[in-house]
Order: sequence, then C-alpha cells, then structure tokens
Amino acid sequence: MMQSHIDFALATPEILLLVLALAVLLIDAFSSQQDRKTTYVLTLASLAVLTVVSLVQWNNGVTGTTFHGMYVTDSFSHLLKVASYIAVAVTLIYGRIYIQSRDMLRGGEIYVLTLMALLGQMVMISAGNLISVYLGLELMSLALYALVALRRESVIATEAAMKYFVLGALASGFLLYGMSMIYGATGHLDLVEISRAIGAGQFEQMALVFGVVFLVAGLAFKLGAVPFHMWVPDVYQGSPTAVTLIMGGAPKLAAFALVLRLLVDGLHGLAADWQPMLLILAVLSLAIGNLTAIVQTNFKRMLAYSTISHMGFVLLGLGVGVVAGKTGTETAAYGASLFYMITYVLTTLASFGIVLLLSRQGFECENIEDLKGLNRRSPWHALMVLLLMFSLAGIPPLVGFYAKLAVLQAAVEAGHVAIAVVAVLFSLIGAFYYLRVVKVVYFDEPSGDAQPLNASCVQRGLLSVNGLLMIVLGILPGGLMALCMHVIQNSFGG
Repeated sequence: MMQSHIDFALATPEILLLVLALAVLLIDAFSSQQDRKTTYVLTLASLAVLTVVSLVQWNNGVTGTTFHGMYVTDSFSHLLKVASYIAVAVTLIYGRIYIQSRDMLRGGEIYVLTLMALLGQMVMISAGNLISVYLGLELMSLALYALVALRRESVIATEAAMKYFVLGALASGFLLYGMSMIYGATGHLDLVEISRAIGAGQFEQMALVFGVVFLVAGLAFKLGAVPFHMWVPDVYQGSPTAVTLIMGGAPKLAAFALVLRLLVDGLHGLAADWQPMLLILAVLSLAIGNLTAIVQTNFKRMLAYSTISHMGFVLLGLGVGVVAGKTGTETAAYGASLFYMITYVLTTLASFGIVLLLSRQGFECENIEDLKGLNRRSPWHALMVLLLMFSLAGIPPLVGFYAKLAVLQAAVEAGHVAIAVVAVLFSLIGAFYYLRVVKVVYFDEPSGDAQPLNASCVQRGLLSVNGLLMIVLGILPGGLMALCMHVIQNSFGG
C-alpha cells in the first residue's frame, strides 16, 4: 500500500475503538443493571470486532504511514495489537466475578477506562513520531491511574494510585526532557527523519546522547526495570487484583513496542550508546528482581518482583541486537525478545487468573500461604499453578525455558557470554521462589477456612487453555518464533 499523508483507513482499529468505547460509555450511562452485564458483553464484543479488523488488515498486507508520518502500520503493529486485544479480553473474563464481588461496578467505568487504556497502547504501538509516542503513553497512563484508584474506599488502593501517579509523572518528565533534547539536537520529531539525520551526521552529539539517556530512563520506568522499578511491587500489591492484571498484561506489549520504535527505528545509529545502558538495566533487573522476590510472602508482590526479573531478559535481548560487522543479529535478538514478551504476558495472565479464581467475597488471595493445599481442593488448578511456576522458572519443556534459551542464544551469538552466564545464574536463584509456591500448593495442609473455588465455567475453561498453552508452545515453539522473526524482519529490516 502506498504511503499517504492522510489515510484514515490505516488507523481504522483506533478510530473504531474510540467510537466503540464512547458507545459503551453512553449505553452504560443509561443502564440500570447492577452487574453491568450489557456493558461487559459489549466490551468483549468490541474487542472481538477489533481483532477481526486487525486480522483482516494484516492478512491483506495493509501497511504504510499516515498523518504525516505520525502513525505507522506494519506487521509488527498488527501482531501486537491482536495480542493486546486478546490479553485485555482474557483479563476482563478472569476478573468478572472479582469485580462484581468487590462493589467495583457502581458504574461501568472499569470497562470504559480499560478500553481507553487499550487505545493509548494502540497509539504507542503505531507511533512514528515523538508527539504520537507521548500522546499514546499519556492516554494509557491516565486511564491506568484512574483504574488503580477505582476502589475509593480502599486506603491501600488510593495509596498505590498516588505512588503510581507521582512516579509516572516523573517518568513522563524524563521522557519529555529526553524528547526535547533529541528534537533540539536533530531538528526533527519524526522517528524516520531523526534516524536519517543521525545517519547523515547532522546532529549535536552531546545534546543527543543526553537525550537518549533520559529517554532510556523513561522507557525503563514503563517496563519496570531496575532502578526505575520502585512503583511495581507497591502498585501491584495495592491495586485490586483485576486492575493489577490490566496493568501487568497488555501495557507491557505497548511498552516493548515503544522501546523498538524509539531506539531501533529512531535512534539505530546510536546503538553503541544505548545498548550498554540496556544491558546494565538488564543485569540490575535480573539481580534485584530475583533476589528480592525470594523474601516475599505476598504472592502479588512476589509476582511483581518476578516481572522485574523477566523484564531483565527482555532488555537483554534488546541490548544485543546491533553487532558491528555482523548481519542478521538484530532479527534474532529482537525476535527472541518479542517471543519472550508475548509468552511472558500469556503466563502473567494465567498467574493472576489463579489469584482471581481463589479470591472470594471478603477474602483476597494475596499471600503465598493462601495457596496452601490447593491440590486437595482442586488438583486440576494445582496443576495449572505448577505449569505456570515451572514456565516462569524456565524449566523444560515449558515455554519459559525456550523463551529464555532464545534470548541467551542471541546474547552468546552477539559475544556477550559473560552477561548470558550471569542471566543463567540469577535464573537459577529465581527458581527457588517459584518452586516454593509449588511446594505450598502440593505439600502444605489446607487452612481451616479453605472454601470451594468460585469461578464460572468460562473462567475455568479459559484458565485451563491458558495453562496448557505453556506446554504446547514449549514443545512446539517454532510457529510463534518464526512469526516473531518474520514480523521483526519485515518491520525493522533487522
């Protein structure tokens, strides 16, 4: 498809989502249903429509740029948007009973805000300009701030929202300052033009490098990488679990897209400057994430530190792509990181899905002790927990093992053997706290107040499919990995 200055057809998914979100908001305003079932169904229907639209565009090879280069459509954006729709739909299905039992449906705000956060993520995924990058980021962030504070009567949730907002504003300041310095150094806001200016040597060296430092700091915050990770455990623990899952799923895909768009599309010529920064962030995240998770007793907090350590692996893949004198390393490294991020989000959805499944009216399944004796109550769901923890720990033949192996292989091929060894060592340390969860599930006696699981057939079935995918993708990872490589090759010419 030919590039066009203004081509609304390229942005069909975003335009359609905005219309659908406003329609859901209006219909909900006139709804008298206490359980907001119509709003819930319409939200899921909206996501299904968007999935079909994006798949049709992808299948028809719809690519190009529009709005004067501010918006990019390519196979990379199609893949991550479809993955985001699925992640959001799964999140809402898992959280349905939890949201109802926590009096979070006085209005349908949670569904509309989730759709608005998704709209911000989609803009981030397709951003081709520093302005559209920031527009998408703030649209997503503002919706997430409101979601965290949705339970106004909860002091813990309000505190988490304040921490998230204050630190998020600080990270936005880092990003804006970095963007302003990059604009000042190159004279361009468009990522393609910035890349051309760097390639032609038409830039102010000192200002540009400082801009990159601030940009990487802002991106590290959005990914939750050390030392910009302070918000992750507090916000994950303090938020209602359904909202924690909304934050921990699809937004990670958008943050990953942002890193590739900004650093690979826009600042590829400065890879020698930003790659070492990413590798430092990767090692710190692996170290702090795994070591701190060992001492956690709160399950959500443990999963938060686990997230930090997994972002270390993602950054490791992103930090070894450009190697002087070698070709093909970018496709392998960025493809491995993309595979890791998609499979990690899939695993996170099921992990928090288990927490939502075990929570009930007046009881939050938040501590690791709350999983005691799950095998006695539900052997099938105990098996799901085992599969998820083993996958996160990187034990074969589950998908987590293959994802880690792919990233480590890319690091070794790029000549970073020492960092790969460090990553393996911290993964071994991290296996301890995952195995501790399995031990509690299978070998500890259930507590006296243990009750039957409160979940619908749809939730149980979806959780089962989600858990079994860990095995299927671990044994047969070739299809998804080939797709990730193909998307990176097509979109970034790695």
